[in-house]
Amino acid sequence: MRVLVTDDAAFMRMQLKDIISKLGHEVVGEAENGKDAIEQYKKLMPDLVTMDITMPELDGINALKEIKSFDPHARVIMCSAMGQQGMVLEAIQNGAKDFIVKPFNQDRISEALEKVS
Repeated sequence: MRVLVTDDAAFMRMQLKDIISKLGHEVVGEAENGKDAIEQYKKLMPDLVTMDITMPELDGINALKEIKSFDPHARVIMCSAMGQQGMVLEAIQNGAKDFIVKPFNQDRISEALEKVS
C-alpha cells in the first residue's frame, strides 16, 4: 500500500514510517498538520492515510472530513494518545477505518493495515 503519514511530531512520523516500511508498504508522503495532509492527499492519492487527531492549523478529525468529502473511498487510520476515546469515536463516525494508540506498537499497526487493505 502507498501510505501518507500525518503527525505534527517529526519523531512520531519517523517511527510510523519505519514500521510501515518494515511491514512492506511504501510511505509516499508525510504531513505535519491537517491542512498539509489534505493538500498531500489530493496530490499523491495514497491508498491509506495515518492521521494524528490533535494537530495545529487543522486537527485530524476536520482533515478526515475534508479528505472524505473530496474522496468518499479514502481510507484513513487515526492515531491518538491515550484518553482521546471521545475523539476516536467521532473520527470513526466520520469515516475513519481504524485507530492506533500511541506509543506505536508494530503488531497493532500491522493489524490495522491488514484491516483496511
